Amino acid sequence: MKSNKRETLRQRKRNEDNLFGAVVKLKNVDECSNFLKDLCTPAELQALVDRWQVVQLLEQEIPYRQIHDMTGVSVTTVGRVARFLAEGFGGYRTALSRTAATKSQ
Repeated sequence: MKSNKRETLRQRKRNEDNLFGAVVKLKNVDECSNFLKDLCTPAELQALVDRWQVVQLLEQEIPYRQIHDMTGVSVTTVGRVARFLAEGFGGYRTALSRTAATKSQ
């Protein structure tokens, strides 16, 4: 990860919160899609899409190797996603529960 040596931890948190706040203000999938396509390189966006797909497959208890075979995502990345799904900040779990609730409505 690139580090801005002049940025203090407080500044970094403020900058991250500014970005996260912008995401929260987006009103629908199209707005989010356009924002992320502007913000990310195609490779960065694909990495995000891949990780979200891995989360959903892990929730179905599909083995790592099979996820790799289905998606092309490395087994190392599948393991990293699994670790954050189990022990991370709870973001994956929140998104999973909210997307599941939306699908059931």
